[in-house]
Amino acid sequence: MKKLTLCAVSMTLAFGLCFAGAALASDDKGPAEMTLTSTIDPAKKAKPAIFPHAKHQERLKCGECHHSKGADGKQVAYVEGQKIEKCESCHNKAAGMPKKLTTFKEAAHANCKACHKAEDKKLAKCSVCHPKKKK
Repeated sequence: MKKLTLCAVSMTLAFGLCFAGAALASDDKGPAEMTLTSTIDPAKKAKPAIFPHAKHQERLKCGECHHSKGADGKQVAYVEGQKIEKCESCHNKAAGMPKKLTTFKEAAHANCKACHKAEDKKLAKCSVCHPKKKK
């Protein structure tokens, strides 16, 4: 009887650890810092943006930046846990987006600059996201 109880407790703990690991894995918030650059419609003079993702996550909810699109091609609000696609998978010249959102660069500028200007006009300077390369 003791062996059966011990076996049952061990199995319960093992399953619990598996489920806890799966739950933690689904809480992946992405990298702490990213370098954003377009690969589909690159600018003539590409200026990658350094994006402190973790810093933004401390202050914003995921849905304030991320969204999806419906079958009709229209924006659909972010739902907790949804898969995050690359912005340029929709924001590219071939996707038929409105002019101000045609490319990843335009979409990022529309979203990021609006927020930065509202927060603090100094944050809306190009060099905040596009720092000059150190020599």
